Amino acid sequence: MQGKVRVLFICHGNICRSPMAEFVMKDLAARAGLADSFSIASAATSSEEIWNGVGNSVYPPARAKLAEHGIDCGGKRAVQLTRADYDKYDYLIAMDSANVRNIHRMMGGDPEGKVRKLLSFAGSERDIADPWYTGDFDASYRDIQEGCRALFQELTGRQQS
Repeated sequence: MQGKVRVLFICHGNICRSPMAEFVMKDLAARAGLADSFSIASAATSSEEIWNGVGNSVYPPARAKLAEHGIDCGGKRAVQLTRADYDKYDYLIAMDSANVRNIHRMMGGDPEGKVRKLLSFAGSERDIADPWYTGDFDASYRDIQEGCRALFQELTGRQQS
């Protein structure tokens, strides 16, 4: 890897899926001793979880799911994707097809091919279901973990268990 790899995970509200992906990926990098090789964050395509400029915390069931796996996401608050993020990050990783469409709309396209769905790194074009609606945080976590491991392997050449 040359330089710091900058990854932004994106979902609708930035309180469930994208923060779970952010902290799963940070955990993978830390366990591999590569935390300093990455800049990893997450953002929302909507402003629904941001009030008076302050984002809501990670949704409690998402926070609990991460904690079950020894991953702390304390202090994370929802932020909205901005046009400047396109230049700031190497990868804009969406959780589902609707996020991809919203990112393209917000960015005015994807001229550098930075926008991909997370599970595409694992060879699937499936969406990661939004647990806010499904209530199935286990399934979302499994899909996020699968996608993050595949992304991590692609970026580093290392598999993580």
